[in-house]
Amino acid sequence: MKLKIFTTLVYSLILILLVNSVIAQLTVQPKSETYRPQVHFSPDAHWINDPNGMVYDNGVYHLFLQYHPYSSVWGPMHWAHATSKDLVHWEEQPIAIFPDSLGCIFSGSAVLDKKNTSGFGKNGEAPLVAIFTAHNMEGEKSGKNNFQNQAIAFSNDHGKTWTKFSGNPVIKNPGIRDFRDPKVMWYEPQKKWVMTLATKDRVTFYSSPDLKNWVKESEFGETQGAHAGVWECPDLFTLNDKGKKVWVLIVNINPGGPNGGSATQYFLGSFNGKTFTASHKDIKWLDYGPDEYAGITWSNTGDRKIFLGWMSNWQYALNVPTTVWRGATTLPRELTLKHTGDKILIASMPVKELAVLHSKSQIVKNVLVSKTMDLSGKVGSIQFPCRINMTIEKISDFSLTVQNEKGEELVIGFDKKQNQYFIDRTRSGKVDFEKGFGAKHIAPRFSNNTNIDISLVIDESSVELFADDGLTTMTEIFFPVSPYNKINLQSTGILKIKKLEFINLNSIWK
Repeated sequence: MKLKIFTTLVYSLILILLVNSVIAQLTVQPKSETYRPQVHFSPDAHWINDPNGMVYDNGVYHLFLQYHPYSSVWGPMHWAHATSKDLVHWEEQPIAIFPDSLGCIFSGSAVLDKKNTSGFGKNGEAPLVAIFTAHNMEGEKSGKNNFQNQAIAFSNDHGKTWTKFSGNPVIKNPGIRDFRDPKVMWYEPQKKWVMTLATKDRVTFYSSPDLKNWVKESEFGETQGAHAGVWECPDLFTLNDKGKKVWVLIVNINPGGPNGGSATQYFLGSFNGKTFTASHKDIKWLDYGPDEYAGITWSNTGDRKIFLGWMSNWQYALNVPTTVWRGATTLPRELTLKHTGDKILIASMPVKELAVLHSKSQIVKNVLVSKTMDLSGKVGSIQFPCRINMTIEKISDFSLTVQNEKGEELVIGFDKKQNQYFIDRTRSGKVDFEKGFGAKHIAPRFSNNTNIDISLVIDESSVELFADDGLTTMTEIFFPVSPYNKINLQSTGILKIKKLEFINLNSIWK
């Protein structure tokens, strides 16, 4: 009898160990599939697109996302939820907001209602309030124009659970098919909330004393900016310019980007609580690559303005060759204003917190490149993800080619004659899932400095280029058949590299 009991216990223990092993494998495996980003957020499974509801509260950065929990292609939208204490390592949380009788949960924002203007707070604690678009898919299918309305929900436990407001919708659609993506901020001079709302081909501003009752203030953009597509996901905030406050209005547009498809444009100007006035006529782009879209900033971060976008493009997002999941976010980026010549531009660079991932670093100085140079000969074995920082003296044509043994390559470089940076993914690997994916993309150089400074963050299936301290930014995704393992530098003349730093990056999932 004792032997039988002992044998049963042993088998039970073995079964428990096997089950735990399977669970552990299931937990680890989703973060190591082919093309899985290792330094960018992506969901364990299924589809994501726009980042939503980004708010900092109680030491935690909250990231909500457009999410289809039953498929790896777009479908009825929910708000997924992830949290981080350092903007780098993310922990997925349960779905935050589900569809209801008003519709699916489309894009929006979240704020910390410090003064409890909404009355949702409890026990002296400020509530979090989410503001989102309720999208009625049946209304859309039936041909109605008022199928998008604005609604709110609140949380009294720092974002863990959410309760929808019984008085939803708080803004009813006046009959505009594209009436969505509310981004809300507190306007202190007039003690009110201000909402930027995408309304077809322009932004409409609303204001409210309590997040429940809203009045229309003004419109902007009918005759300004790029208009090749619908305006989406606007954002209004300020940046510091040598002690002065400059208002920034971000407007995402699809299609109509500088390199095709989706992109993020921005306007600089002034705002008086009612009306936004742009200070320029030219079109300004926050990222010139094809794969940054729906970008907005976190709220409640003080003077820091931290930006995040969806790392894809509506031209091919539904068809990219990943299966378990589709969609990832860009790196969080810090936005600042910089002057160059007679222009004032937004510069964006990876947040300083990214340094927590820095592992092995190799630095070489005063390197001369004649025609070509294998980078591994200078820094050792090439591993991804990585960060490459270069300072180049005496500007000339150059390119950096990331390759594998199958001859697939991603080419990143600078064309001196055209004064343009470029990323060419024509031969980068799988490109036939969309006719326009395999192409060369360009971005202007704005800096007048005699040196070129470039920082590249290369992940398993993406590259983000930050040139001249972030004055030019490009984001691209790619899908090689086998992983890249070589990097070569090329130049038509003699390329003098003042400093090159190659940094291995640890995975955020380990």
